[in-house]
Amino acid sequence: MSTLLETEVTPLLAAVVTPLDTSLLTGTSASAMASDANICRHLKQAAHAIPHHLAVAVQSAQGASVANLRYSELDFLNLDRQSDAIAFALNAHGIERGMKAVLMVTPSLDFFALTFALFKAGVIPILVDPGMGINNLKQCFAEAAPDAFIGIPKAHIARRLFGWGKCSIKSLLNVDGGKTGLAARLMRIATGAISLSTLLQNSSSRNSSAQHTQAQHAEYPMVMLKSDEMAAILFTSGSTGTPKGVVYSHGMFEAQIKALKNDYGICHGERDLATFPLFSLFGPALGMASIVPEMDASKPITANPEFLFAAIEKYQCSNIFVNPALLERLGRAGEQKQHKLPSVQRVISAGAPATIASIARFSKMLSQGVPILNSYGATESLPISMIASDALFATTDITDNGGGICVGGAIDGVTIRIIGISEAVIPEWNEALVLNNGEIGEIVVQGPMVSQSYYLNNSQHDRQNESQGHSATAAAKMWDSATNSVRHRMGDLGYLDDQGRLWMCGRKAHRVDATRKGQLVKRYYSIPCERIFNTHPNVKRSALVGVKVANEIEPLICIELDQSLVCNKSQQLYQDLITIAEQFAQTQGIRRFLIHPDFPVDVRHNAKIFREKLAVWAQSQTKG
Repeated sequence: MSTLLETEVTPLLAAVVTPLDTSLLTGTSASAMASDANICRHLKQAAHAIPHHLAVAVQSAQGASVANLRYSELDFLNLDRQSDAIAFALNAHGIERGMKAVLMVTPSLDFFALTFALFKAGVIPILVDPGMGINNLKQCFAEAAPDAFIGIPKAHIARRLFGWGKCSIKSLLNVDGGKTGLAARLMRIATGAISLSTLLQNSSSRNSSAQHTQAQHAEYPMVMLKSDEMAAILFTSGSTGTPKGVVYSHGMFEAQIKALKNDYGICHGERDLATFPLFSLFGPALGMASIVPEMDASKPITANPEFLFAAIEKYQCSNIFVNPALLERLGRAGEQKQHKLPSVQRVISAGAPATIASIARFSKMLSQGVPILNSYGATESLPISMIASDALFATTDITDNGGGICVGGAIDGVTIRIIGISEAVIPEWNEALVLNNGEIGEIVVQGPMVSQSYYLNNSQHDRQNESQGHSATAAAKMWDSATNSVRHRMGDLGYLDDQGRLWMCGRKAHRVDATRKGQLVKRYYSIPCERIFNTHPNVKRSALVGVKVANEIEPLICIELDQSLVCNKSQQLYQDLITIAEQFAQTQGIRRFLIHPDFPVDVRHNAKIFREKLAVWAQSQTKG
């Protein structure tokens, strides 16, 4: 699974100019579809229906004391007006529909206004995960080939230092918080960019005073697109492979909004603690206020729980969106201080599977009956399935006995199928591919929130990127002629039970095919094997990898010990693990174990283990 990410510098949004001919993917005539889609229409509706209701509140901290927290706010009317004004100013500056613009702005009121302005103007944003590393980031910017760069000063310095988009960027815009005088001039020199405040002033000065007053309240003529037309490109994080640009349409955004309303039960007037900037943008589209806490969203494990609790209490948040790392951190803090969250009606956890212990601990802060909704999906298709905490608790024994992790039933409108495990390209869908219930295979999904393709850079100067885009699309997409739509191969393994629930068994790339004389003798799956060994009281977590011994592939389990316990690292622990392995069909034959001091994991979720790195380490520790 992959999800979206923010950074210490900012959420990264860019845009790509090349329109995707989705008629080639959907089998429909693009000209026959009405141009009536734009996610910003929901903001317009809220601005007219509930103009003075809170839309966004951003928390800022001065020091570590809760007493020094400050909040800046926008209601729906002013968010709509500010984004309109910025859209007008962007056009006046030459940034128009179809142009490419990077947006690197920390979660703030400017972030919301700028993002909605870009969508209103028909500029195609791309969200990039800064945690993917400098080289991958530079590659993503090269593929996007942006015409404009909008960012805070720190982002512009990084742009200059690493040469982001230097071959294509023509317009620079600095978001400096409205600095004036000498500070503004120094910023202009350091960044080489005009400030947003100056841009807005220049746009206003082009009109007479009377015209300006009228323009301030004029509605921007929002660009309307076809529902399957490219609206955004979201790069995968790279935690499960090479980062790929996922093409989003406004139809996909609309499907996600519908799921949040219908499947998750989010209503107008709610208030959400938005710990993830992308999800926070859905708030105004849902008529829900987004409350953005002071935290580094790319490193949630470093968040100050007291700041988040203060924001929840001040605004009486009814919804919380978290990932597993933040769920764990808040749960532990709440347990220590016996904290309660009576206003919260639901918690949505996504990004990676949260542990049962983390969910149970966090649940102690909630009122009786309030669910923690665990979601499954990926950048290419989100959400796909969901399971509430009570139902998840009932599956614990199955998981601990190697049955995988239950991620629930399909979201309304989503079809989930399981096919045989194969690395081959499958261009066309066929029902004969489908496995029986209970059989483990690759998860394939279909639905309105499922992406149709990866981005193809059609520029003359980068045929390699175009080839990569075609290759990624071919490997992951299957055309379904019966429904005139695309099915997406998740790259995850799992099975469906007789109730239609999906059970995750790990990434396809993380399976280990043990061999003897070069022939497959047994297939091991990461999640079933690891959850069995995790039941040992001294084991914090484990990871299945494959090592080569005498030219044969053997399974090996890396063990991270629970440092809070006095662990026996002697022969007794090894014998315990051997005994456990022999008790379950899923783990029989595993006889190699290595203790690793601290697993490499992604900083955002603190849950996705980098098994590829562990495999290299394990091989170096194993005599071949």
